[in-house]
Amino acid sequence: MKDWLRFSVAFWHTFRGTGVDPFGAPTKFWPWEDGTNSIAMAKRRMRANFEFINKLGVDRWCFHDRDIAPEGKTLQETNSNLDEVVKLAKTLQGNNIRPLWGTAQLFMHPRYMHGAATSSELVVYVYAAAQVKKAMEVTHYLGGENYVFWGGREGYQTLLNTDMEFELDHMAKFLEAAAAYKRKIGFTGTLLIEPKPQEPTKHQYDWDAATTTNFLRKYGLIGDFKLNIECNHATLSGHSCHHDVETARINGLLGNIDANSGDAQTGWDTDQFLTDTREATMIMLSVIKNGGLSPGGLNFDAKLRRESTDVEDLFIAHIVGMDTLARGLRYAAKLIEDGSLAKLIHKRYSSFHNELGALIEAGKADFEMLEKKAMEWGEPTVASAKQELAEMIFNSVL
Repeated sequence: MKDWLRFSVAFWHTFRGTGVDPFGAPTKFWPWEDGTNSIAMAKRRMRANFEFINKLGVDRWCFHDRDIAPEGKTLQETNSNLDEVVKLAKTLQGNNIRPLWGTAQLFMHPRYMHGAATSSELVVYVYAAAQVKKAMEVTHYLGGENYVFWGGREGYQTLLNTDMEFELDHMAKFLEAAAAYKRKIGFTGTLLIEPKPQEPTKHQYDWDAATTTNFLRKYGLIGDFKLNIECNHATLSGHSCHHDVETARINGLLGNIDANSGDAQTGWDTDQFLTDTREATMIMLSVIKNGGLSPGGLNFDAKLRRESTDVEDLFIAHIVGMDTLARGLRYAAKLIEDGSLAKLIHKRYSSFHNELGALIEAGKADFEMLEKKAMEWGEPTVASAKQELAEMIFNSVL
């Protein structure tokens, strides 16, 4: 099961999460914090991170560059701060732990208010490229297996002041340059794009799995990038997590899953731990069909509730997430081994299992041929989809 469940701890939520929300101040004051954002504090957080990872029993973690090391007055100073903290992380990792992925935080600082790769300001585009270059280098140095791009500000608020084609072209050029640099430094990890529909930008260019796939295909980037599907992002776009995971899978682009969930009664990205066994089972059905996620995995891009303030809660939250996905894997395996659901699906499309169906699949059935058959057969009879039976079969394993 460990080969299928490549769990990862998200540094930013676990060790930088404070419980702050749009309506309230921080509620979490961890014992390792001293109230500063100094290099010494960054190192203390990193030691806490690896103590937690070792006690939890996982062997992967994820990070944003600015979450693990403080920003300096200049880019040179910022890079030096990052190098110092990453050197400690390399030592603490040992031989058994490595990053599932790293990324650059290109959304929080005011310089990125108009985006990073899609910014209207050339100097911002240049700065973002330098930041990604450094973040990719440290991910490679730490033995990271993937590198993620999340375009939190890559989008627009209104088309009245936006040249959308210009911005999309620039985003593609930025990603092309990133892929070229990956090859130049010998980084063998997968480059991942993480779709999200909105928040903070009203309309983000990587809206969902289908939109992002179309973008990659249009700009010839399919060979260089895969998708990192975050469940809560999928639901914000109006899909289920399973839908976006399956969309990525059938396009050969399923690279990683950020395992979290949202709240249908809350309008924003709540980043809750995934605890719904039914949803976990559906996700793992696609993971099994995909042959696994390696070199990707299941990253807990999730945070404690604002009201959960004990260090113990960090362990409980990750453990329930791990247990839920482990159950999902077992139940998905049972469904596949039983075969009843697969037989139902096969039977539903059985009308195509004949000579004419084979011609349609091969693209050799023209409209004249199909019209002739329609005249011959007359009014179609339509079989039941058996949705309730499918749900009964699915529920029987839970």
